[in-house]
Amino acid sequence: MALTASTYGKGRVRVMRLARDGDHHTPRELTLTVLMKGTFDAAWTAADNRACVATDSVKNIVNVTAAKNPTLDKEAFAQAVAAVFLDTYPQVEEISVEAKETRWLRHSIGGTPHGHTFTLDGNGFGYVKLVASRGKAAMQSGLRGFTFMKTTQSGWVDFVDDGYRTLADTTDRIAATAMDATWSWAGVPADYTETNAKVLEILIAVFGTTYSYGVQDSMYRMGEAVLAAIPEIAEIGFAMPNKHYIPIDMAPFGLTNPGVVFLPTDEPHGQIEATIGRTG
Repeated sequence: MALTASTYGKGRVRVMRLARDGDHHTPRELTLTVLMKGTFDAAWTAADNRACVATDSVKNIVNVTAAKNPTLDKEAFAQAVAAVFLDTYPQVEEISVEAKETRWLRHSIGGTPHGHTFTLDGNGFGYVKLVASRGKAAMQSGLRGFTFMKTTQSGWVDFVDDGYRTLADTTDRIAATAMDATWSWAGVPADYTETNAKVLEILIAVFGTTYSYGVQDSMYRMGEAVLAAIPEIAEIGFAMPNKHYIPIDMAPFGLTNPGVVFLPTDEPHGQIEATIGRTG
């Protein structure tokens, strides 16, 4: 039998590059599939792997290229990744680099584009729930899966240090979440659409412009701010899973990583939920 076609490499290589210019950050997040063609037939037909580049090395090449090129656009980055393979491995005859971009949009707060607060392009779903009988009705509005991020001004320290802890304290990390938020109406606002938009504006402004000691801390203050500004809302509930961005260790490749290259992952994720209501 003849081996008529073959290729291999690494799929779902996720990498975030963060270009920092003072307080002005630019995130570039990609999910890549990198596949090689070349003189690898013996790995299929003769159990001979001597020509093969490990797929783990494929992932490492992507990460090293990211560390060296934090500002390249996705097209130039794909070219840079391909060049490493073609320049390094004579057995590689063709390299395919396919990347899907997670598009983060710079968020404006008070009419000014913010340096490190972003929302996901094509973001979230509006939500409404009405339970009505002839005697009463309960209305809720909200958002589902609304995703936002800030690339600094967030930390997580002084949590339980026991025999199971491996996570180090940090005072500067990327904070991102895909938020479900639900607010219950105690009264009818002048305009539901305008008021719902104001809720979102308040939530992102509090999240983006104040230091976060944890999702719990930000969540509570976000809820407080909504209730203080909008008397028609009785309470607001949140479910805010962490979308983790883990700094990638570049030391094995002789490089430092000053908060530039991250592994995006949301499985498993921290799940933080709470409801903030009025007292009295």
